[in-house]
Amino acid sequence: MNTSFRRNDGARQNQLLAALPEATWKCWQANLEPLELQTGQVLCERSSTPAFVYFPTTAVVSLLCMTQDGGSAEIAVVGNDGMIGIPLFMGGNAMPSRAVVQSAGQGYRLRAQAATREVNRDRPVLDILLRYAQSVIAQVAQTALCNRYHTIDQQLCRRLLLGLDRSACDELEMTQELVANLLGVRREGVTVAALKLQQAGVIRYSRGHIAVLDRRRLEDRACECYAVAKNEYARLLPTPLAA
Repeated sequence: MNTSFRRNDGARQNQLLAALPEATWKCWQANLEPLELQTGQVLCERSSTPAFVYFPTTAVVSLLCMTQDGGSAEIAVVGNDGMIGIPLFMGGNAMPSRAVVQSAGQGYRLRAQAATREVNRDRPVLDILLRYAQSVIAQVAQTALCNRYHTIDQQLCRRLLLGLDRSACDELEMTQELVANLLGVRREGVTVAALKLQQAGVIRYSRGHIAVLDRRRLEDRACECYAVAKNEYARLLPTPLAA
């Protein structure tokens, strides 16, 4: 852990923690542990019960579904908009997907037992988390639709926008191989799609770094799936609540 990263500085950069009522926040604050999350770090395996719930602030986490032969596809992205471990509060306990840090950064964790105890005795917090869970379901649904009906070009634009929304800058650290694995497509298809965006002046790609030069045009090239999921989050967790 970085010693300069003080215990609870910046925890409420996470929108769910920011949405907690003040009295609840004071109870959670003492038990939150700051973390430096590393790219590729596995926070929770599929079908396992999380020992902790995680609240990213600057890190970005992918929720992945895996095939028996090692293939994978991303079904949702979690950053400072949410948390890892929502099944603990929905009665299922076991994670339906693998949670892997896709972009290194900071976050916080809370022991699952303490989190469950606090949520069970505080109905407004449960209401917030259930609404967040519904927004994740919406993101998963749109991802499934996108993967089935939309082009790799559109899928790439959608995924870049998801990363941008959870990043503090306009540059993402993503190799073409990583993007292909997240989308569940061939790397060659991602290479062609990225080249089109670069030639159009929308992005600049170099050695695993993708700088977005024109977000508006990137949104224009994306399919409707990005906006649908984003609008559903805004409807369920409006800015006055999450600020």
